[in-house]
Amino acid sequence: MSQKQKTQILLILSFSFYAHLLSQCNCECKFGVSGTKIRGMMVFGSSLVDNGNNNFLVKSNAKANYLPYGVDFVRGPSGRFTNGKNVIDLIGENLELPQIPTFKDPETKGSCIVHGVNFASGGSGILDETGAVSGEVMSLNEQIRNLENVTLPELEVQLGCNGKEALGNYLFVVGSGGNDFSLNYFLNFPNNNATLPAFISKLINGLSHQIQRLYDLGARKFVVMSLYPNGCSPMVRARIPIPMPTDCVQAINVPLRLYNNNLRSLVDEMTQKMPGSKLVYVNVYKIIRDIIRTPTQHGFDDTKHSCCELTTIKEGGTETLCKTGGHVCSSRSKYVWFDGLHPTEAVNVVLANKVFASDLQVEVYPTNVKNLAEQ
Repeated sequence: MSQKQKTQILLILSFSFYAHLLSQCNCECKFGVSGTKIRGMMVFGSSLVDNGNNNFLVKSNAKANYLPYGVDFVRGPSGRFTNGKNVIDLIGENLELPQIPTFKDPETKGSCIVHGVNFASGGSGILDETGAVSGEVMSLNEQIRNLENVTLPELEVQLGCNGKEALGNYLFVVGSGGNDFSLNYFLNFPNNNATLPAFISKLINGLSHQIQRLYDLGARKFVVMSLYPNGCSPMVRARIPIPMPTDCVQAINVPLRLYNNNLRSLVDEMTQKMPGSKLVYVNVYKIIRDIIRTPTQHGFDDTKHSCCELTTIKEGGTETLCKTGGHVCSSRSKYVWFDGLHPTEAVNVVLANKVFASDLQVEVYPTNVKNLAEQ
């Protein structure tokens, strides 16, 4: 046998061995150390889970890349819609994961993506048309396309294995739907063509298809966040008169609760529909509503006002976002709301701890993330 023939045989054997390794999807060595079986997070949704994607969308009006946002964050204003860490940061800490990078950041490539990517975009919704008033945003459908067309192929290169198999090790967090009400249904009320039940059905149907798309890409472990009690937020309270100063706007909260009930049922439906999947429903509405009803029991004092100075309607704002360079309260850990719609880091800590370890099915159903991560 000639030297050339020996070389060709060695190349063929080497290629076959390499292909065998790829087919086995032995990805664990590339992930690094973690305290659970969850090796990363893929995050989808709106401003409540956005780590700064909108910073890179030139025409977006929904940005939090200026003080006082990030006043308590290690890197200052980062695009998180709160004073410090958001709920994604804190869930990640409970899972012993590094901070999840944002999809739109040019640095989010190569080995930076092996622990997951945050695709969320403030102002976005389940429906593509939601968020048009916020300028340039990435809808939930676009976020999923970004995973499929950009991140997943690169992740396969980084892990050296089939992406569909690798994604079973990731936690998929979906926190969307609030803007579909505030920037769509409520914004157009009472001139909507759809009734409230029809609109909710449209949202639930759309979300079910989106979760199915993620499942088809390889996702198996999901956390689905309910809508927040936005009728209790400073923004809504400033716009809609209410009979008592301590009350929430039930005209807003009742439709949100109805949607949440349907969302909880969807978790059961999708679990049955998608073999091998595990879904956790987080009743964010109840967790925050409980804080508002009994604030002192949870360490809070102010449940009504925003911690930061808001840009008012008279100033051309919406009573939602903090005024650029505006004043901010000193006792931020005692406030429920940081701006007109988003909670403080202190609330996010309570929420993340409940998501991770609560044993109450009225808060996390059917189990918590700690149990999910170990399955």
